[in-house]
Amino acid sequence: MDARKEGLSLEILFSDQYPQVRRWLAPFIVACSLYFLLWIPEDQPSWVSALVKCQPILCLVLFLWAVAPGGSYTWLLQGALTCSAVGDACLIWPEAFFYGMAVFSVAHLLYLWAFGLSPLQPGLLLCTTLASLTYYSFLLLHLEPNMVLPVAAYGLILNTMLWRGLVLGRSAGWGAVLFIFSDGVLAWDTFVYTLPFARLVTMSTYYAAQLLLTLSALRSPGLKTH
Repeated sequence: MDARKEGLSLEILFSDQYPQVRRWLAPFIVACSLYFLLWIPEDQPSWVSALVKCQPILCLVLFLWAVAPGGSYTWLLQGALTCSAVGDACLIWPEAFFYGMAVFSVAHLLYLWAFGLSPLQPGLLLCTTLASLTYYSFLLLHLEPNMVLPVAAYGLILNTMLWRGLVLGRSAGWGAVLFIFSDGVLAWDTFVYTLPFARLVTMSTYYAAQLLLTLSALRSPGLKTH
């Protein structure tokens, strides 16, 4: 996807020329509000809590179907969002943590596929890798031995997605940054030290990240008008 076209995404969101964009974002906003208003305790896992948690992401899948131009970029984002929703459901139950991490790995690979590998910008990769290595060098020390390899592999995939999102820029770049921040807070709170308001920070930045990544599919040529 052309980064110059991607740069139009945020302008389209606030433009009066495309009211359908804000209209189709309304379900996502309502679903996010419902999640934070209900605030179902994490120690009460159920299919209801899984549905409430997944709903905002599924609304973004619907948003892309209704508004975004067709093509491989949009389809890959829809696949990534669908995998993310499945991962969200898995993480409701602690015993399904590995399944959730695996499905989120697939989601990040789909985002990576959508972003592409050109231009490479290896200097940016070096910067993100050094930052990730610093974080994971502390995190991995607190993990059980059977979790070190899966978490390290997930971190590698996440770092690569961040690199490519930053290369693409604009909403994709900010979405990738918020995603890695959300995952970082979640992992630190889960494995290292209990953080105040960790769930609030994790979920608010996660939903914002997915929204920004979704908006990277918007570009005026081919934007649906219904």
